[in-house]
Amino acid sequence: MFSSKEEFKETFLRRLEMTYGKSFDQISRKDQFYILGQMVKEYISKDWIASIEKTRASKTKQIYYLSIEFLPGRFLGSNVLNLGIMDVLSEGLKDLGIDLSEIEDAEADAGLGNGGLGRLAACFLDSLASLSLPGHGCGIRYKHGLFEQKIIDGYQVEYPEHWLHGFVWEVKKPNLAVEVPFWGKVESYTEDGKLKFRHVDAVKVLAVPYDVPVVGYQNKIVNSLRLWSAEPTIYPGLEDVARYKRETEAVTEFLYPNDTHDEGKILRLKQQYFLVSATLRSIIRSFRKKYIDIELFPEKVGLHINDTHPVLAIPELMRILIDEEGLSWEKAWSITTNTISYTNHTTLSEALERWPIRIMEPLLPRIFMIIHEINERFCEELWDAYPGSWGLIESMAVIAHGEVKMAHLAIAGSFSINGVAKLHTEILKHREMRNFYQFYPHKFNNKTNGITHRRWLLKANPELSALISEAIGDGWIKHPEQLENLKGFSSDQTFLEKLISIKRKKKEQLASRMLKNAGIQVDPHSIFDIQVKRLHAYKRQLLNVFHIMYLYNRMKEDKYFKPYPRTFVFGAKASPGYYYAKKVIKLINSLAEKVNSDPEVNPYIKVVFLENYNVSLAEEIFPAAEISEQISTASKEASGTGNMKFMINGAVTIGTLDGANVEMAERLGQDNIFIFGLRSEEVLNYQSSGGYRPYDYYHADDRIHLICSQLINGFFPDAEEFEPIYDSLLAENDQYFVLRDFSSYIERQKDVSDAYQDQLSWTKKSLMNIAMAGFFSSDRTIQEYADGIWKIQPI
Repeated sequence: MFSSKEEFKETFLRRLEMTYGKSFDQISRKDQFYILGQMVKEYISKDWIASIEKTRASKTKQIYYLSIEFLPGRFLGSNVLNLGIMDVLSEGLKDLGIDLSEIEDAEADAGLGNGGLGRLAACFLDSLASLSLPGHGCGIRYKHGLFEQKIIDGYQVEYPEHWLHGFVWEVKKPNLAVEVPFWGKVESYTEDGKLKFRHVDAVKVLAVPYDVPVVGYQNKIVNSLRLWSAEPTIYPGLEDVARYKRETEAVTEFLYPNDTHDEGKILRLKQQYFLVSATLRSIIRSFRKKYIDIELFPEKVGLHINDTHPVLAIPELMRILIDEEGLSWEKAWSITTNTISYTNHTTLSEALERWPIRIMEPLLPRIFMIIHEINERFCEELWDAYPGSWGLIESMAVIAHGEVKMAHLAIAGSFSINGVAKLHTEILKHREMRNFYQFYPHKFNNKTNGITHRRWLLKANPELSALISEAIGDGWIKHPEQLENLKGFSSDQTFLEKLISIKRKKKEQLASRMLKNAGIQVDPHSIFDIQVKRLHAYKRQLLNVFHIMYLYNRMKEDKYFKPYPRTFVFGAKASPGYYYAKKVIKLINSLAEKVNSDPEVNPYIKVVFLENYNVSLAEEIFPAAEISEQISTASKEASGTGNMKFMINGAVTIGTLDGANVEMAERLGQDNIFIFGLRSEEVLNYQSSGGYRPYDYYHADDRIHLICSQLINGFFPDAEEFEPIYDSLLAENDQYFVLRDFSSYIERQKDVSDAYQDQLSWTKKSLMNIAMAGFFSSDRTIQEYADGIWKIQPI
């Protein structure tokens, strides 16, 4: 049906009329999307089935990537691009008076993630399929995803996200459903002279799989993303049916329920066990159909846990191998620790999950028993290595002070622990996880993150992609390292002028979106300075705000000061329970209202907060960006991937030497990136030795004094609104060094403004960023995982 545009048009029109019984001009864009999506899914199915059969027949090792988040965004455009049918569809729809992008806009984002963690997982799945590697995603089918963000009177307000309505890509497989038990108790019994255990009186939840195809780039390989949905099941002893139904459906209702109270903590832990238990039961069942010897498991299956959320895979695999497969503890542990690998995504101690025993033990009684035994044996190993070192052993234990430490469990139970940027890995090895690195040096390694350049350049920026292919050929699409050949065009004025023209077009498109979405008219000739990412104190959206306040104040003090026009764009969601982050969102919007309504200032500065930042909005933002704000406190951002999406679209970074910024700077050279602020070792030294006094900067720098005072003195309408931010800087010692880095940041922003005014020179910087971005493709990252950790081969 996609062999020619005529055949496509005929099939498309016939399906529309047969389905809706209306004439073509009466059918909505949503209806058109639904039919086109169904047609594309049918087209995928043949390759999907063939890929499954090929993998099964080859008996090759398969990787299962477990993540509590996946953030794939919209599927239609990506699938059409990867299938190689974009031209047929575009031309056929054009004949019918439809732009393909209009149908794409009718698709809801699959919002199964919060930010970089989920988007990274989605990029990895794209690269696995595009490299013909047998790797599948395993996640949760959240009914409402994260949340839909609305900004009302400057405040973030959360609404349920109805992304599943009209989601055409999934295939429900109720015949593969499994039961997951919670609560109850553990009974011991003897069988054939062996002590055994069984989980009884449990509350059971049915896990129903929905498979979504993951299409490789024009290679006929289709892997799977399996999403589990919690549904009620019927079993003896069920009493309060209505309550059971509510509690069951809550398991996959929302991503990240608020865990400030025990009820939310229990629900989060339920989600984590639900994911790993359903996934492992399914994998073992599939394995058993092909192999008799369970000890072959690590040779044929790899389980990768994306951060600590799926770490319960370790005790769950142990439970299955001991209780259901009848293996000894030693054999089960050998299989488990040769099967599971773990990626750590943080250096923030508060982000390393810990679960109170009082919650875990009653909810997951058998799993807690196994974790307790893992801890006992692990501590014995430590005692043998460090006899008498009680303090050291206590600090490394899996269970201590009434809590289960999930990162410690992950390290003890996996064969590989990787960081996601060189700096991050070094901090893990020599500071945050130093004792574990000394005990398990062979387990630690680095795999710097990457992005799928096919979505973030080829799909998001077709004009730039066409220019690149015209210059160096299209080999870069499958071999992104070839982008480096663009360096040869740095003195080609015709090429640079085309680059300028494309950037201007993308800025005009984003300006139209800002007028439509935020009601703010911006100048496309101004500098587009953009910070879009999850809102967290360490990412320092506040430092960006302080720069804008500085410019505003200076313009008010000095009528001759006229900065080069700049449009500051923000996009971010704050976790519903993160009070401080929500205050920063309110501050950004209050500042936007003040700046944008001031006729003396708004010709030079505009501030725009784009609500409900998601993947599809990001696809419009990155191509238009000229300045990429990557200003996290050094040592706090594990890697970052937004920095890479900006880079590959030609934005120039202003940032700290944090995460992958370090490796970007190494490849770009100091002329093509603007670095400022404390280095990671300085931050870590302050944190370990003290010596930082934010009041010194508050009193010594009139700019800082004024800005901080404006948070509480009535400069903004509600003088008490931003007291928590003021207190975080002064009363709470400015944990993320905003005031310490302020002066350095302001100086580099002046350098940015000066450099931008030489457009040809700036465009050369932009070109260098594009040329050096190939290394940061997830194809490279995934190939490193495949070779260095998973040991898998292409199908």
